[in-house]
Amino acid sequence: MKEKTIDYILRATWQAVSRMYNEEASKYGASMSIGFALLSIDKENGISSTALGPQMGMEPTSLTRTLKSMEDKGLIVRKKNPVDGRGVIIHLTKLGKEKRELSRDTVLKFNDIVKQHISAEKMEHFIEVAEVINDLIAEKKIFNGEQSE
Repeated sequence: MKEKTIDYILRATWQAVSRMYNEEASKYGASMSIGFALLSIDKENGISSTALGPQMGMEPTSLTRTLKSMEDKGLIVRKKNPVDGRGVIIHLTKLGKEKRELSRDTVLKFNDIVKQHISAEKMEHFIEVAEVINDLIAEKKIFNGEQSE
């Protein structure tokens, strides 16, 4: 069998995880994006809309759509930023906080079950490999002529 490329393994795994989370979230009328947003919003102080997108790694148009859906479902409210009146702070509603806990429990369950099937040593290696890949990309060492150190 032909060896799978690293990007194929990452993409296929992420698609499986994403599909799993979306299936679980759909039971509650939500999506993985909504769950991730709920977890990214500080439950006490909220978060500025300009900080949320980069924190989640979401494009502005996708984030706008997700936030609109969350607002329609009563999960968040937008309030003017008291420091900068031009900005908006996104706060979780009571329902949003409840759904945030559900999202948190779902993520923790996924982590626990994966850790039950993978040794601590293998998890350390997985994290190290992921960090190296992220660093190589962040430092632009893949396609800027640098091949190795």
